[in-house]
Order: sequence, then C-alpha cells, then structure tokens
Amino acid sequence: MALRKKPKRSPAEGELPFAYDFDHPAEEVLTAYAGVPLLVRAARSLGLAGSVQRHLRVKQRQRGWDEATYVESFLVLNALGGECLEDFERLREDAGLAEMLGHGLPSPEAARKFLYAFHEEERIAQAQAELPVGQVSYIPSESEPLRALAQVNQELVQEIGRRCAEQKIATVDLDATVIESFKREAKPTYEGGKGYQPLLALWAEMDLALADEFRDGNVPAQAAPLPTVQRAFAALPASVREFYFRGDAGCWERELVNWLRDERREGGPQGLITFGISVRMTPNLKKHILRLPENLWKLYREDCEAVSECADLLNYWPKEEDRPEGAGPLRYVAIRVRKRQGELFADGSEFRYFVVATNQWEWSAKKLLEWHREKAGSIEALHDVVKNELAAGVMPCGRFGANAAWLRLALLTHNVLTGLKRIALKPEWLRARPKRLRFHFFLSPGKLIHHARRLVARVGRKLAELSEWAEAWALLPATG
Repeated sequence: MALRKKPKRSPAEGELPFAYDFDHPAEEVLTAYAGVPLLVRAARSLGLAGSVQRHLRVKQRQRGWDEATYVESFLVLNALGGECLEDFERLREDAGLAEMLGHGLPSPEAARKFLYAFHEEERIAQAQAELPVGQVSYIPSESEPLRALAQVNQELVQEIGRRCAEQKIATVDLDATVIESFKREAKPTYEGGKGYQPLLALWAEMDLALADEFRDGNVPAQAAPLPTVQRAFAALPASVREFYFRGDAGCWERELVNWLRDERREGGPQGLITFGISVRMTPNLKKHILRLPENLWKLYREDCEAVSECADLLNYWPKEEDRPEGAGPLRYVAIRVRKRQGELFADGSEFRYFVVATNQWEWSAKKLLEWHREKAGSIEALHDVVKNELAAGVMPCGRFGANAAWLRLALLTHNVLTGLKRIALKPEWLRARPKRLRFHFFLSPGKLIHHARRLVARVGRKLAELSEWAEAWALLPATG
C-alpha cells in the first residue's frame, strides 16, 4: 500500500514570516503614494492653482495653507479614495507624500472650516422667505466662493479643451442624481429616504463635468434646469463648432426647451443646438400614440426580455407648445416596449410607451433614439463615478453650501483625472475609472532620497511602467 504524501503547507497559512518593530519608527522617508504627483502635476500643468488664486477668496488670515493648496489637497483626498474629512489624518501620516507635494495636508478640522466658508445661512433663509404659498422646495442662490469654484472648473474645462482642440463637437448631457444622506438637514427624496439631488451637466465626447447645481432631495428634477444648462454651454471652449443636448423627462421644461429652440438665444451659443429630450406622458399624448397605425411601428432594439419598436408621431402639435419666434415645429418619436413570450407588465398592461422630442428631422427614428440613449453611458456613468469612486457619495456635514463645495471639488477631481488621461496617458487609459488609476498609478510604494540638494523618488514599479510615467511627466509641463 502506497504511503500518502503529507499535504504541502500553503503559504497562506500560519504566521507571517516577519515581525513589526513597533519600538523604532523607520528613519528613511517612505511613501505609499509615489504616483500621486502625476495627478498633481496634471492639475498644476492645467493652471488650476493660478485659477484658484484669481477667483477664490475664503481665508481670513494669511497663516496656514492658501486656497490653492486646500483645493489641491482635496483633489489628492478624492483621487486616493478618501470618503470623509477624517481620511486626511491617514494621508498626513505619510511623510513622503508631503515631501513630494511640497506642502502638508490639512487636518480634518482645518479642512472642515475651509468647507464651511462656502456656506452662507442667509441665502437659505432668503430662499425660504421667497417661497410661493404651498411650495416646500427651494433652490438657494450660490455664495460667492461657490461661484468662484464654478469659475475655476470652467477655466479647467476650457484649458483641457484648448489642449484637445481637435474636438469640435460638444454634446451636453443633463441629469439629476440622488445622494442619500442621513444628516438631520437632508430632505426626503422621490426614491424614499433622505438626501440631496444635485443637477450635473457633462460634455459627453470629452467626459468633462461642465456645470452642477447642488439641490435638496425634495427639489423636483424639472425645477429650473435652464441656468445649469446655460453655465454648461458657457464652459465649452471656443474650439467647439457643433452643439447638441440630451436630457430625460426632467428637462422637458418650457423655458429650457424654448431656449434650446431659439437660435438667437441669450446666454448661449448662437445657431443650432440639436437636442433630444424625453417627454412626460400626458393623456393627450397617450391618445395620439394609440392611434398610430400598426404598419408605422419599426423595430428599434431587442434583448432577451423585451422588444422595443419606434414610430414618428404624425400630426401631433400639443397646445402647450409655445414655439419661439422663428423656431420650427418639434418632431415626436414614440417608443413601444413589449415583453417577450406575451407576458404583461406589473400593472397588467401589454405595452409601455415613451416619447422623445427633438428638432432633428433628418435622422431615422432608430438613429435618433440610439443617440439619445447614449446618455445612459455618459452622464449616468459620471453619477456613478463621483458617488462611488470619488467622495461625492458621502456628504461631510449638514451645511448646504459646504456639501455643495464638497461635490464641486469631486467634479474638479474627475476633470483633472480626465485631463491626465487625455493629455498624458496612453489611449488604453482613456476609459479607466478612478479606481483603476488609483491602483495602477497613485498607490505605488516609493522611497525618497535627498541627493545633491535634490529630492529623488524611487518607485517600486517595473521599468516599462516607469517609462510610461516619464512620458506622461514630459507631456505635463509645469506652469506658473
């Protein structure tokens, strides 16, 4: 009878093959974040610090960090996956990080006071005092520091656009997103629970956040979207020549639609803005859809669960459509969705209906709907990134203006990361999300060495990877 071999011991079993020396801290300067300077180099190369210094004034005293250093510190916190102000304490423990940046990072309390400077309680009180009778939701005006931070983001977008001037087309996608919060000050949302519902605008082709408006959770998505859209188009660089806009039913709002249709519009680019907007269903609209002849319905898309068909609505001119002077009629494209195998929807109906309104008459209905549907992969992806991979998913406090600044700083981080990818990294990194960049670049071990009056960082990466870093560094020349 053959003897059975003794099972080989797994390396994942038993004691680790080392011991911590808890009595003697390391004298060498080490860092776990040797790749963070790539992000900071991108921000500085794009002129972010100079823009902050020109526009943002919140500090009352000269001592401590200036506004540009605070903003840069928040970018680092976001890029490294920090979710709360207390995470600054963990970053402050890394002495090498401060040496590479040329400045330390603020304490959680100092960072909290910086955010508080963006909040002005009197603006909340003014918005509440101006509420019409019976209305409970309001959108307070932004403080001067918040508007300054928006101007900083606009200049950042324009600088990235200047360096990518071959991009002549801009599609602006607008959508609101719910950020859950258990803060006492948070308001109920339509999803249930409490939180906030900011409005975000994205330049889809470039993956750049153009504008945002922070809102309480009880503010309807269709409430006054036009100012955010105007700021979004104003943020586009002068190199853009073709303009498009996509929105869901929250954008089906008279002022916004009329502004988009008016080619002599105020506060926006002149000429055509091609748009597609989901329409809120009304009994009159549903009646027109049901009258469509069966032969007009054409296959639009299908999957394992449902079949979607589309058709142009003929002779549909709603009474509520007050056309701007000189604007042509709108085109309405209906979508009919039915389940496979003859199943009914939960409400017992055989079909679900949707409608998209547009000023684009040349595309086929299928092409129009496919183009409109692309926003699910752009603006909704932005929501996911800023809430789940940057810090915007967890509000730091109950102060409205401070939370608005927290979100805007997350969007600034997103845009700097986009600039880094588009300008300095290889094409395969273009669709990389923050988490992937974090693990491949930013979370790299390194040793700092002082030699010949210079600080040199030696990074624990393969030579081929470091060559990629060197190319990126060279494509991001310092400014200022």
